[in-house]
Amino acid sequence: MIYASVRAIFSLLFVYIEIKSYLCSRFFKMRSMSRDKRIGTLILILSLLIVIVSVLFTNNLSRRLAEEEQKKVETWVAATRSMIMAPEDADLSLELQVIQSNTSIPVYLVDTAGTILSCINVTDTVADPRTLNGPIMLELPDAEPQLIYYAESTLLRQLRYVPYLQFSLIFIFILVAVIMLLTAHHSEQNRVWAGLSRETAHQLGTPISSLMACQQILTERYPEDDMLPLLRNDINRLSMIADRFSKIGSEPELETVPLAQAVEEALSYMRSRVSNKVLIRNEIPENMPVVVELNRPLFAWVVENLVKNAVDAMEGHGEITLTAEQNDDEITILIADTGRGMDAATRRRIFQAGFTTKKRGWGLGLTLAKRIIEDYHGGSLFLRHSRPGQGSIFALVLKQTKNG
Repeated sequence: MIYASVRAIFSLLFVYIEIKSYLCSRFFKMRSMSRDKRIGTLILILSLLIVIVSVLFTNNLSRRLAEEEQKKVETWVAATRSMIMAPEDADLSLELQVIQSNTSIPVYLVDTAGTILSCINVTDTVADPRTLNGPIMLELPDAEPQLIYYAESTLLRQLRYVPYLQFSLIFIFILVAVIMLLTAHHSEQNRVWAGLSRETAHQLGTPISSLMACQQILTERYPEDDMLPLLRNDINRLSMIADRFSKIGSEPELETVPLAQAVEEALSYMRSRVSNKVLIRNEIPENMPVVVELNRPLFAWVVENLVKNAVDAMEGHGEITLTAEQNDDEITILIADTGRGMDAATRRRIFQAGFTTKKRGWGLGLTLAKRIIEDYHGGSLFLRHSRPGQGSIFALVLKQTKNG
């Protein structure tokens, strides 16, 4: 009766933790997506408005400047004609002033055959001036008509490049904004996961203490009960889970341990919890002279998570093999399974928070495992290979402390 009550407390406790964490993670995900979507839409609208206003303003300014240059060239042509046709004793100061005022617009004087007769404000002569603006007819008495072609001034050419410069600046602005948004989102996610983990560990503290007290009472009253060791193991397991949750978000203490020993300790729990149809093979030699710095509870959590995912992928029967590869100052632990594998769409999303292919689950296991290895151990966790029907291979990379 007492043992059944204790087991019921365990069940209710785990249901409470799962429901609370699931709702918090889903609420946070929906809230973050909604907020990020609003901010992203606002940035996009502002960028489009800047682009549209900039293009319209620049095009209008370029058109007006081009019209002004055309009028200047026409005035220059008229002054030239007037100066050529003026009597010898005429006052040409105004015409001369107009002609000399053109210091920026390249002008070509061309005959009807297209031969360049003269040019002003030109640094590099064009091969065919008839490709430029114009022509403006310069008719002179008792002479063949001559044609005036002109190119855009340096200022007008530079003005036409302004939209491209603005597009580049806007692109850089959007890129910086997106990077800042993703960084802020990632930081907020880290704070939420850490806060959720510590809150879960805090909530577990009181019932674990009560369960430990109940276990001591039961041990005193029924010292020969065969179920007490199982209860003691479950309480120890629950304490270890709380300890793992409490370490998320804080700097964990790392210790130097042999790699083979750390892996075997992590596998010992899973071997007793999986079906007899699942074979877990640890092919990392016990005497392998590789030492790494890690936090035992968190590292065990990562290995257990990867093995549990492999068991789920194999649907209760198959083989899981752990091997190790040494490369310079790094050691890579490979966890291979004979499960159903993953398609390309699933492979791209497996480390995203909230993504899961299971009917029940939070979609946080691989996300937390990756952060534990990368943020706390300075290593990396990635999917090396997976194809539908070919199983999957996860790679866990750690830095070696020394090589034997």
